[in-house]
Amino acid sequence: MIEYKGELYDCDTEAEAEALYQLALNPPALSAEEIAEDELMRLRMQRDELLAETDWWASSDLTMTPEQSAYRQALRDITETYSSLAEVVWPEKP
Repeated sequence: MIEYKGELYDCDTEAEAEALYQLALNPPALSAEEIAEDELMRLRMQRDELLAETDWWASSDLTMTPEQSAYRQALRDITETYSSLAEVVWPEKP
């Protein structure tokens, strides 16, 4: 068995195993579109973590301040302005 990109592959021959091993060592270059998709996914993951840290602000027995609401909205809107972690300017947490 060979693992490649998180998937396990059962190889019937030694040649297949070697080919998959070489592919894992030297993956094909990503296209510009694939790189952009990956960057946007990473941005969303970081954004989601920041939102999760403030989810408790929105519990039913609390009232968010206008600053808290604005911060959470700015996080939700971040992908409308930025498309990668390298360029993003995060809003300041109140």
